[in-house]
Amino acid sequence: MGKPRVAVLLSGNGTTMSSLLFHSRLPGCPYELVLVASNVPEARGLRIAEAEGIPTFAHDHKGMEREAHEALMDAALREAGAEYIALCGYMRVLTPGFVDKWAGRMVNTHPSLLPKYKGLHTHQRAIEAGDSHGGCSVHVVTAELDGGPLLGQVAVHILPDDTPDTLGARVLMAEYQLYPRMLADYVARERSPEWLTEQVRRRALVLPETDEVSSHGMPCFGIAKGKKFAYVSIDHHGDGKTALLVKISGADEQAQLIENDPERYYRPAYFGDGWIAIRLDLGDTDWEAIGGWLQRSWRSVAPRRLTELLDVADEF
Repeated sequence: MGKPRVAVLLSGNGTTMSSLLFHSRLPGCPYELVLVASNVPEARGLRIAEAEGIPTFAHDHKGMEREAHEALMDAALREAGAEYIALCGYMRVLTPGFVDKWAGRMVNTHPSLLPKYKGLHTHQRAIEAGDSHGGCSVHVVTAELDGGPLLGQVAVHILPDDTPDTLGARVLMAEYQLYPRMLADYVARERSPEWLTEQVRRRALVLPETDEVSSHGMPCFGIAKGKKFAYVSIDHHGDGKTALLVKISGADEQAQLIENDPERYYRPAYFGDGWIAIRLDLGDTDWEAIGGWLQRSWRSVAPRRLTELLDVADEF
């Protein structure tokens, strides 16, 4: 299985990008950089990436509608096979439409201890406020400026004689340590059995009267004191896979799913034709679809009094 594929968007010198790039070359780093793209064709960061053998793309935004320029960038990102975007000094405000396309798959770093001092002039504002610390934050990008979920922070002491420039230089050093680590942790989670199991658990246990037990070493979900409708298979007999096992209509559906997408679907050993295994560790899981599979499988074993209750709830 390949590493998660990360693209960088930048507008300047590429120092933050370089911290991600060289971290990706360390043993055990879970991601690889597949593209460095910019709205500034002469950006020095592009030259650094080219020298290190990373593909680049650039297109000047001047004279273009914002959405049109974003469409070009998006096309380049997807052509490169990017699964995640890391913003590294990309000096463009992204539209909600672009952010939505990459929801949960775009991260950024900010030179303050968020939620303090969103926006610009963060070091000056921290000094003027008499704060004991400045710092940096890494967060998931949402449509709210500097408002996405935090992934991590590093605090940096403010010295009595600090200026915005001197404080900023030290915060930048902290950022170079924090950003690669948080990016690595974030992209690796979608292949982590613990994280994947928790995503299934959250969706399974909201179904009426569902409980969780362990069966043959696998997390197993079923109607309390009743039949089971889902299992999470983790490296079963050393196969290296993390997969959700759910009930289906039978052999014909099983064969069709496997034929259509043999990398994602397979026949689970010992479960027969009435089950399908769905890979969760490919890095592109559609969790809304997984929720649908769980609900369908739950319905196949739930007593009518429960399915009727869910039908009523769905109407609202």
